[in-house]
Amino acid sequence: KKRDRYDAFLSKVPLLSGMDAYERSQLADALKPEVFSDGATVMSQGEVGSKFYIIEEGAAFASKNGTRVMDYGVGDYFGELALITNQPRAATVTSKGTSRLLSIQKSSFNRLLNVNDLLERSNKYK
Repeated sequence: KKRDRYDAFLSKVPLLSGMDAYERSQLADALKPEVFSDGATVMSQGEVGSKFYIIEEGAAFASKNGTRVMDYGVGDYFGELALITNQPRAATVTSKGTSRLLSIQKSSFNRLLNVNDLLERSNKYK
């Protein structure tokens, strides 16, 4: 049941649209839901990245050196850059209202996702 719900959600995430049903089901099995309250820090700029996040419900925003640089809504994702490049987190992400995020650990992320494709898409941040 969890897999079906996540699979339907994941199929709508643009980043993951190239995955086939089997790949999405593998990813769905690896996802862990996490709930963050309003104003809670999801990750902090400069820390080592260990997870990738997709927003299932709610919203969040990213800030660099205290300046807001990006807003995230349902289906948006973040945290991939630190996992791909093995660099510290480039921004702090804060929950806006109560948010339900789906997280995946670095090891599963690297095994299940096309890192080269993600790297190309992440160039939008440079």
